[in-house]
Amino acid sequence: MDDWRPAASLENLRRRAALIARIRLFFAARGVLEVETPLLAAAAVTDLHLASFELDAGGERRYLQTSPEFAMKRLLAAGSGPIYQLGKAFRDGEVGRLHNPEFTLLEWYRPGFDHHALMDEVDAFLGEILGLPPAERIPYGELFERHLGIDPHRAGAAELRRCVRRRDLDVEGLAEERDPWLDVLLSHVLEPRLGRGRPTFVYDYPASQAALARLRDGDPPVAERFEVYVEGIELANGYHELVDAAEQRRRFAADLARRRERGLPAVAMDERLLAALDHGLPPCAGVALGVDRLALLATGGDALADVVAFPFDRA
Repeated sequence: MDDWRPAASLENLRRRAALIARIRLFFAARGVLEVETPLLAAAAVTDLHLASFELDAGGERRYLQTSPEFAMKRLLAAGSGPIYQLGKAFRDGEVGRLHNPEFTLLEWYRPGFDHHALMDEVDAFLGEILGLPPAERIPYGELFERHLGIDPHRAGAAELRRCVRRRDLDVEGLAEERDPWLDVLLSHVLEPRLGRGRPTFVYDYPASQAALARLRDGDPPVAERFEVYVEGIELANGYHELVDAAEQRRRFAADLARRRERGLPAVAMDERLLAALDHGLPPCAGVALGVDRLALLATGGDALADVVAFPFDRA
């Protein structure tokens, strides 16, 4: 039995440590405060696409956090100013070349920024940390129209389904809604070609994919959020953050209703986050970036096991 040894080489672990040190220097130079928030909390994300680990602690139900977002927003509402966090996050059911149930996440928030200003800073971050050239930026709608010839904001589920099936993709069991088909086209057809030679920012997503982002009125309305791709790998996800407590409660309730419809586990809505929003979250933008994937790109590896000491199968 030899699987007691680390999966990653010691050289890559040293390079990973140096990378994390550079990350901290980047934020220190910009006056962004490093914070720590609980990994184990009373509420969980309601997103249908994320599964939280649930456990009993002291006789009470608790969840390992899929992101520090909710607690960090409570700090922002308390007047913290710009903040970042480097720490572990957990997502059930994600194991593979680019997925590990336990992973390292970098998340930061900038009061006074919108998603375009935060894209500027993420671009500067990637230039400084990975030595990458300035990024390409493309709206979500333009990306689909350019490469697939469809308008993702207006195409119906039937048209999107035909587009997927023309490419012989194995997608049995998808819901008869637009978003799952859009996700398949993005992840299987478009994503592999993004970020080649320089990062690609895809922004202004369909309103139905807003999650915790603001909506901008228009024809069609769009969600003020972005994703970042480098060499075909999704690296980060950012929002111009929703600050309206009533709208956030409505979105949480809608998520929970869809969870019930699909037989997914019920989770507790984060009332402390909603109270913080009601108190007043400053206008801000935030982004979550996968540090394991960042280290993979920095070292030229092929899988997370190349940069993680003990991935899931050795933990």
